Amino acid sequence: MEFSHKPVLFYKTIELLDIKQDGIYLDGTAGGGGHSAGILERLGKNGRLICVDQDPDAIEVLNERFGKDERVTVVKANFSEIPSVIKELDTEYLDGVLMDIGVSSHQLDCAGRGFSYHSEAPLDMRMSRSGPTAADYVNTLSFSELVQILSAYGEEKFAKNIARAIERERAVSPITTTTQLAEIVKSAYPAAKRHDKHPARKTFQALRIFVNGELDRLSEGLDNAFASLGTGGRLAVITFHSLEDRMVKQRMAKWCEGCICPKDFPICVCGRKPAAKLVNRKPIEADSGELEENPRSRSAKLRCCEKIRI
Repeated sequence: MEFSHKPVLFYKTIELLDIKQDGIYLDGTAGGGGHSAGILERLGKNGRLICVDQDPDAIEVLNERFGKDERVTVVKANFSEIPSVIKELDTEYLDGVLMDIGVSSHQLDCAGRGFSYHSEAPLDMRMSRSGPTAADYVNTLSFSELVQILSAYGEEKFAKNIARAIERERAVSPITTTTQLAEIVKSAYPAAKRHDKHPARKTFQALRIFVNGELDRLSEGLDNAFASLGTGGRLAVITFHSLEDRMVKQRMAKWCEGCICPKDFPICVCGRKPAAKLVNRKPIEADSGELEENPRSRSAKLRCCEKIRI
């Protein structure tokens, strides 16, 4: 199987992970193995790489690509399950974790997966290919639930208009395809706003996040990944929209926070010490060369922190 995916911010990500030859690393969203291959190139014969992905297509490709390398273990799981993954592999601490959040190029380009509003396909959007589909939710959620999802996960200004349009259309016949939903969203948009960016972009983002529980998994994944690092271990996270990046920024800031006593206290009584330090204080973004080669990198942001105590 061909799994088309260009790893975003590849060189900077590998650089920030500061890979040790005999280290143990986990790629929590291994996909087609682009970043994983970069990690492997820097590992010695005693190094170890754990490739994790919840998409069965990705697992098939990863096994084909790395199956003969004794340093690699491929695991079908969500990155939020890191503690159970490494426990099963009899590993206590990791030297580095990479999480490349969001939908992959393969998932977008494979029309049948239902992630893209550009191609006719079943309205699916499930990264793991299990559980309720986007169509299941679009046809059953209440007006208020739809508005909440579109507003919270898509930051969609016209959420009420879109939710009303969905209600009207599904009363006539079920909404089952990507293009059907895209046209409904377009019809709900003010005419003057239809040409800025594709009207369905935020709706599809919101539904994808909801269907896959992405923000909940990200929150769990961040905490579990950081807890799994040994002293000196690094966590690198690539995000693609503001909701994800905000969560990563705030979580890393929390780990790096020391004393929380009121400023007027003469001495520290809380005893709190930082558990991490930031490797890069500002997010790293794609340069002009990468943007030209891979337009999907335009919204990518890379943050990295290092654990300084267990």
